[in-house]
Amino acid sequence: MAPTETQFYPGMGLTTTKAPFIEVARSKGELYIEQPYELYSEENHEAWRQLYARIQERWQRYATEKFLEGVSKLCLDPHRVPRLEEVNRFLAPLTGFKAKAVTGYVPAYIFFDCLRHREFPTTITVRSLDSLDYIPEPDIFHDIAGHVPMHTDPRFADTLVRFGEAAHTAARLVREIKDEQLQLQRLVSIFRALARFFWFTIEFGLMRGKNGELKVYGSGLLSSYGEIAHAIESPEVQRYPIQLEWVINQHFEIHHYQPLLFIVDSFDHLFDLVDQLERWMLEGKLNNVAPGEPTMSEEDIKSFLEASLD
Repeated sequence: MAPTETQFYPGMGLTTTKAPFIEVARSKGELYIEQPYELYSEENHEAWRQLYARIQERWQRYATEKFLEGVSKLCLDPHRVPRLEEVNRFLAPLTGFKAKAVTGYVPAYIFFDCLRHREFPTTITVRSLDSLDYIPEPDIFHDIAGHVPMHTDPRFADTLVRFGEAAHTAARLVREIKDEQLQLQRLVSIFRALARFFWFTIEFGLMRGKNGELKVYGSGLLSSYGEIAHAIESPEVQRYPIQLEWVINQHFEIHHYQPLLFIVDSFDHLFDLVDQLERWMLEGKLNNVAPGEPTMSEEDIKSFLEASLD
């Protein structure tokens, strides 16, 4: 039986997959919520503290300079789970972006459209102390410590907005197709291309530093103590200058370190690639990308077909 709101009490805990507050909100169909900060337990704060403390040296060694500048600008508390209102107080004046609390998975189009409006759907739960190395679900450390420092950089922020605009174009294109079978086939193919691009850039991207050395800007790497080093140092990883045709046709799997990563020259380069991605979409070049992961859920499909095209 799901807990009721009257059963919530300070320090109850917002641990990933074990948060009654989230269960209740989801049961009521809520996607966007307020961060109930008083519910964080001391274990939640300790998990944040350990995650934040142990990754500092690796950020200094492997992260792109823009990320390190972003961490400084956000003034994150190394000892306590961040309050989103405090994060936004520092973030919004820099790029207009803000972190927006959600109950969990956000259907694909809704997520991309949030980016178009300079909002970043942000998970508020924290992984448990016995799962610091990896959980398949996003948590607040991945979202705030991994993603949001990059949102302080104007060119990177503009790239996210541009990506959201490309997803908006995708929704418009597929909505114009009258044949339902063809519409679904095109939508799934375009979605794969968009999701793969986002994965190999925003989540797992590498970039050349000032002296030509490889640096990390992808949030999936920046929030992983083990994989951030593996991405740069391991001889098992294939690293190539990014080519759009490779990225959109390359499937990925989420449950292990990534064996293939792509390198961009700059955030200007990344922005231009999103422009190219949208042009290819309009030219039909995303209509039949290679099969394979990621799959598209019914929620994802519905989000595109019912999208508001304002």
